[in-house]
Amino acid sequence: MIKATFTRDEHGDIVKFLITGHADHGDYGKDIVCAGVSAVSIGAINGIEALAGFTPQVDADEVNGGHLSVEATGDATGEQNHIAQILLENLVLSVQSIADQYPDYVHVTTQQA
Repeated sequence: MIKATFTRDEHGDIVKFLITGHADHGDYGKDIVCAGVSAVSIGAINGIEALAGFTPQVDADEVNGGHLSVEATGDATGEQNHIAQILLENLVLSVQSIADQYPDYVHVTTQQA
């Protein structure tokens, strides 16, 4: 199962997220659930870099997969943080949508920092 945990600060902003596990919905390389979660999460990171103009801290297991930890905090300006929040909120909606369609394979939680 893929577990996605989003951490919010006292203002409700997403400051980090952690995605772990494998969906095991299909064979390796053909798992549409895993591919969907991977695509939207990597898309959010790429969007933060390209549109918000800063690089979040990323820790990923690029060999085995199944682990992606991202912190979107640091020296970003207010406008950069605003853009990043829009992208991160869209990520939450996207992963939740996948979880709604495949509840046996994806679980989403939100926690306070």
